[in-house]
Amino acid sequence: MKMWWLSLLTLMMAAQSPIVALPLRTPDLPTQTHAGPTEADKEFAEEYLQHYYGYRPKTERQKRTVDTFVDAHWTTGLCDKVQKMQRFFGLPPNGELTKETLTVMKRPRCGLSDVEQFGQTIRWKKSKLSYRIGGYDLPVSASKVHKVFRAAWKLWSNVAPIKLRKRSRKEADIVISFYNGGHKDGAPFDGKGGILAHAFLPGYGIGGDVHFDADEDWTFNSTGFNLFVVAVHEFGHALGLPHSSDPGAIMYPTYNFAPNYELQLSYHDVKDVQHMYGISANFASLSSKKPPPRTPDKCDPDLSFDAVTELQQEVLFFKDRFMWRKHPQFDETGITLISSLWPDSVPPHLDAVYQNVERNLLLFFKGHQYWMLNQLRLEEGFPRNISDFGFPARIKSVDAALHFRNDRSTVFFTDHECWRYNEQQKMMEGSPALIAQQWPGIPTPIDAAVFYEGFVQFFKGNINYKFDSISKHVVSTSPANELLECNKMVNNEILTR
Repeated sequence: MKMWWLSLLTLMMAAQSPIVALPLRTPDLPTQTHAGPTEADKEFAEEYLQHYYGYRPKTERQKRTVDTFVDAHWTTGLCDKVQKMQRFFGLPPNGELTKETLTVMKRPRCGLSDVEQFGQTIRWKKSKLSYRIGGYDLPVSASKVHKVFRAAWKLWSNVAPIKLRKRSRKEADIVISFYNGGHKDGAPFDGKGGILAHAFLPGYGIGGDVHFDADEDWTFNSTGFNLFVVAVHEFGHALGLPHSSDPGAIMYPTYNFAPNYELQLSYHDVKDVQHMYGISANFASLSSKKPPPRTPDKCDPDLSFDAVTELQQEVLFFKDRFMWRKHPQFDETGITLISSLWPDSVPPHLDAVYQNVERNLLLFFKGHQYWMLNQLRLEEGFPRNISDFGFPARIKSVDAALHFRNDRSTVFFTDHECWRYNEQQKMMEGSPALIAQQWPGIPTPIDAAVFYEGFVQFFKGNINYKFDSISKHVVSTSPANELLECNKMVNNEILTR
């Protein structure tokens, strides 16, 4: 068992890794006209897909038999694996090594594979487990590290009947260590960034052990590589859980270091560990006070949106800390974290979003603040107060924003009023108007608005109002999530209700 695990981990963990308007055309934003991957990109991606998605490269003999190997290889041999990786991370599954796909591949992550589904086949057969910290290469004092690890274990023992006790010198079920580079388990660490940690699933010997990269600058707060965040994920592996494609799950392959995010086991994390070990005695009382958060489901009939905007050829739908990405060339509309595209730049639970096509800007609104991004980078000096737009002091937030490219203006919606902002002159045009007069038939306050297929699409609650801006009337209403097409095939399963 121990040698089998070493062989498997060698394959899984050795990758070298450091995430009415017209479409916006910006060179640094991911588009379908990507110039193509460099040879270094291809080499990096092949290694990534080999270790995390089961790709098997051609032998040298096979390579020599095809004169056009490189091009043929990238249009056929690796396309399926790239698409599989893109679906896992909620990216448009075009099978191409776009800049965004490579960015996700290079995000700090766990060293285990994303395609191994172990389920109940590998788990501890007992409910009382012991752990100890091995070695002396700790990032801070042993007492502080123990405190972090106890808190991480507690998240799992709160939901499943698992008891964990710390041992100092005696043999333990789970040994936790910090290592540099190669450390005799077949899966060397790669220095700063890239793989931050890896773990072995339950078993004898090295089974259940957890290794952290000692070269990382570990932190104990909301900045940098938070040890607590990584520990909770890796302890999940030590209990037998595989990676999850749910971006809201602790067991998602890349760690969530979003500032001010309170780490919780998701609904899927809880369900999976309870499926293996059962339900803890105090879970009912704990969950009644604070139930595990669920990742929004695009097929939920009660689904509503925080904001909706165009981005190049896509339409983005925002909900909490997540977003769906609808692209005209793809049937699948995948969900991903907002931070996957804008790490550390954009807050969750947004109020409004719009793109200024002419200036290649994206603007995000939350409360009295707004964030301005140019080519995925936050402009200096942001966030700023929405009073910059000329709103009076009584306006504390924006409900929705709708950009008119031809007029070079943006309409803001606040409660029952709408305001027209001149993007060229950078000032409000006149006084606000009533939404009921300018947009008859649209209830207030609205949640979101976007141009799509020649109509203005307004969203309020779980209803989408299709509005004809020429005849000024509501053409039709439908469920808010209809544009997400939840009956499409996703990961070979039909998602319908």
